[in-house]
Amino acid sequence: MLRISRLIAIPDAEIELHAIRAQGAGGQNVNKVSTAIHLRFDINASSLPDDYKEKLRQLTDRRISGDGIIVIKAQRYRSQEKNREDALARLQALIRSAGITPKKRTATKPTRSSVKRRIEGKTQRGQLKALRGKVSE
Repeated sequence: MLRISRLIAIPDAEIELHAIRAQGAGGQNVNKVSTAIHLRFDINASSLPDDYKEKLRQLTDRRISGDGIIVIKAQRYRSQEKNREDALARLQALIRSAGITPKKRTATKPTRSSVKRRIEGKTQRGQLKALRGKVSE
């Protein structure tokens, strides 16, 4: 059971985990042992709430396919167990990020004094640049 929040949890049956051989350097170990983990999670067939599913589908993340399947490859560590934990933690973080609604921005006007300061600064800068020009006699 993967806990997302106090109310939301994903059953282990909905998460596919496969051990595969890791890429890169590692000597004989990398050729013999399948330490990397390939995680697949189907958003549409999951027991997540509908708003989570919709937000996950709208994310522009390369780990989410067009069919709504999250694919995570974990091969950071040398042990299979640590890679499994890493893959599940990354899935958990991705789903949690979809649950956060960004705070709406309220448009504000600059104060009169801040506008005045900005204009005065621009005028001073313009005068400084004008003084750099050729001196006429």
